[in-house]
Amino acid sequence: MSYRPSPRADEHTPLINGDSAASAQPGRDAQRQRKTGLRAFLLDTVHTPGTDSESFAVRSAAHVWHATKATLLSNYVNVLLVTVPIGIIAGAFNWNSTAVFTINFFAIIPLAAVLSFATEAIADKLGDALGGLLNATFGNAVEMIVSIIALKDGQIEVVQSSMLGSILSNLLLVMGMCFLFGGLVHRGVNGGGTEQSFSGAVAQTTCSLMALSSASLVIPATLYAVLSQNGSEDKNSSILILSRGTAIILLLLYVMYLVFQLRTHSNLFRPKAQQDQQASQSDQEANIGRVSATMEAQPEEEADIGPVAATIVLVVVTVLVAICADYLVGSIDDIVEKANISKAFIGLVLIPIVGNAAEHVTAVVVALRDKMDLAMGVAIGSSIQIALGVTPFLVIVGWIIGQPMSLHFETFQTVSFAVSVLVVTYTVQDGKSNYLEGAMLLGLYIIIAVAFYATPSDAFDGHLPQLLGKSS
Repeated sequence: MSYRPSPRADEHTPLINGDSAASAQPGRDAQRQRKTGLRAFLLDTVHTPGTDSESFAVRSAAHVWHATKATLLSNYVNVLLVTVPIGIIAGAFNWNSTAVFTINFFAIIPLAAVLSFATEAIADKLGDALGGLLNATFGNAVEMIVSIIALKDGQIEVVQSSMLGSILSNLLLVMGMCFLFGGLVHRGVNGGGTEQSFSGAVAQTTCSLMALSSASLVIPATLYAVLSQNGSEDKNSSILILSRGTAIILLLLYVMYLVFQLRTHSNLFRPKAQQDQQASQSDQEANIGRVSATMEAQPEEEADIGPVAATIVLVVVTVLVAICADYLVGSIDDIVEKANISKAFIGLVLIPIVGNAAEHVTAVVVALRDKMDLAMGVAIGSSIQIALGVTPFLVIVGWIIGQPMSLHFETFQTVSFAVSVLVVTYTVQDGKSNYLEGAMLLGLYIIIAVAFYATPSDAFDGHLPQLLGKSS
């Protein structure tokens, strides 16, 4: 039988020195602490070492790095930020129009996410009322910047299509995906299926506002058709007068909607679960639209970059969005000629994806967690902002800069919008949703998108030349 000697005891042997193995190797603990500190310095978006230093230089540098780090790590789509300088270079050096459009298209997506992050950081410090107003202003900032640049460039069809596309993408695509994936996850058992629920009062209120915005497009289209049949020579100026008057009324109604949601009836906009459990809950959940849902969907311990840093980020990102959007819009004409697709399809499908990608993903994630009130806030709330706020605002901007932007959309666009609002109203009126309703909304969106894709590039240009240069 062989004999195997035991290891020789020395000064590092535990128990002999009355210490543990871990404490016998202090270098390992120090190395672990250094790794933890390095990880916090690079990846921790809540706290950065050095922000509480007594040295002003160290403290300032730490705050700058913290703001940069928190902004870059705020959303997974920020990996696309590398396309921002490439897109600017592509536009400045007149690369191929397809390359300029594609690169700047992907560049605006992360900029939109950063813009939303900075807006939330500022809104957190202002309280519900002012924070909600800020969210309403900057919630659709990307679409507004792109549209203003396109409007200044005379791309009225692109502006109208992008506004309609933003509304339809939120009403049909986003809400459809929320209903579909949320319904599949929470479908229950075979023979005993369940539905997800949300506040029916909120759905009815917002759908009524969407029906009003639909009427604001149907009436100018109908008046234009009647004046055309009668051979009126002043039909273009009549449409512009009607559109500008309607735009002012819609903006006033939007302001009333903000007061209704944020102040007088904020209790109606609380999540349904809180209405059932806590009748006296404060109106903290009564923020506007998709930005509120994004804030509540995030973890409890969120990144905080402070209002000053957030304002700087907001200004820088807005400038970058304007530059990328300028190059993007400038390449549209060449894209239309080379790819033989309509401007309506670019505005209806592609541009809304740019501005809403991050919020779309957030809405689906929230729906998977069975928080349908938040998902509805993303979908319908954002649509209300576009229909009652951004679109009338662009009509007023066109009036100021001498561009004949009107609420007279092409007939097919108007009908598509009216049908979509009708289907959505019937879908959400009971305050419940399931995956079949989601599939129906997605199906309608795909049908409309295919219809615009199949439309020749010059099919919707007929009424625009008659309006150009005839603003009153």
